[in-house]
Amino acid sequence: MENARSAALAALLHVDVEEGYSNIVLDKTLEACSLDQRDKALASAIFYGVLERRLTLNYIIGQFSKTPVEKMSPQVLEILRMGAYQILYLEKIPKSAAVNESVNLAKENKAAKASGFINAVLRSLIRNIDHIKMPDPETEPLKSLSVQYSCPEWLIRLWRESYGNDCMIGLLQSAFQKPPIFARVNNLSISEENLMKRLELEGIKAKSVPWLENAMELEQTGSISHCKSFQEGLFHIQDLSSQLCCFLFHPEPGERVMDVCSAPGGKAFTIAENMENQGELLAFDQYKGKVRLIRQGAQRLKLTIIDAAVRDASDPKTELAPADRVLCDVPCSGLGIIRRKPEIKYKSESAIDSLPDLQYRILCKSSKFVKDNGTLFYSTCTLNPKENFEVADKFLKNHDDFEPLPLHLPDAIHHAADEPAYQLTLMPHVHGTDGFFIAAFRKK
Repeated sequence: MENARSAALAALLHVDVEEGYSNIVLDKTLEACSLDQRDKALASAIFYGVLERRLTLNYIIGQFSKTPVEKMSPQVLEILRMGAYQILYLEKIPKSAAVNESVNLAKENKAAKASGFINAVLRSLIRNIDHIKMPDPETEPLKSLSVQYSCPEWLIRLWRESYGNDCMIGLLQSAFQKPPIFARVNNLSISEENLMKRLELEGIKAKSVPWLENAMELEQTGSISHCKSFQEGLFHIQDLSSQLCCFLFHPEPGERVMDVCSAPGGKAFTIAENMENQGELLAFDQYKGKVRLIRQGAQRLKLTIIDAAVRDASDPKTELAPADRVLCDVPCSGLGIIRRKPEIKYKSESAIDSLPDLQYRILCKSSKFVKDNGTLFYSTCTLNPKENFEVADKFLKNHDDFEPLPLHLPDAIHHAADEPAYQLTLMPHVHGTDGFFIAAFRKK
């Protein structure tokens, strides 16, 4: 793999065939290639651009190809998408170069027989670039939005019915924006002010978040894992939504706390820091490899109260002594983090149907470990009422030993959806965070 386009193609095929997470797949692919920074940037731009606009590209390619898109081999289709993406969206790349590179890519990647076909489709696109037909918003409103924003119709319908038209458009637009990188300062090792100075010396621009203590936004980060203050455990990367969740969870020093679906551990780290590393924090995950990640992170941040162990929150085999606070950040469809992992939006509707049952089961099982007057939190990084307020509502209806616990929000945060005071839905286009849901309960 000698160049940026080969790397992008390899990563795209990996996401297609093995359904890997885009960020992990791309990082591994780039690590395996010896590309300079400029080529890495081009590979990333093509990779994420093609992923984000897959449905739009398919629709346009379909207008210039006699072979339907669904009949093409994965290689040929990805090479066509990459070529079309460069022609339509990357102004700095000459259109003829986009075609030539696509033909070369086909020859190098077991698709030599299709090189003539790829050449013809892309040249036809260039000739007719001003006459591309898009669906009519009047006669086909859903299809028109789906092609414009490269988002499946079922998801557009879900968001419109759940949150209203304006919010749906806001969510569709936000999916194309570059997500900000937020860090949580390890207040046990350094002050916010001093970390900012340190980061500046390392060439990283940091600014504090005025409404949330020990939160900062980072720019020009490069590779975080190579950053010296990261290696020394002075901060960890965590979106504002999760940091706010931990702030509202409000753990106190000396308490016994459980994080039942903890990996990769970001919330456990912030909770331990909020507890001033005093008390007891049990962090569980059902996979050994993920528990190892929690332990490594805790070690790097010097958080000694975290006890990470393997445990299935939906089917726990061991009894545990009750805790003051229990957090259930459950597995979910991830529809709140599409701008970080664009491939999530192409899941089928049926693929997420079974999640609410699993989420409800985890919440019910975990509620048994809450002390009287203790706090139970339920959270997801998705924007889907079936996984969010419907699970929270059902839990309250069926558990009269629990009551809703109103959330005391910072002044900068207001409700973007119509919801009770014990619930909060965060939206990228409103709050600048990932899409996220929180519900809080108190055991009577």
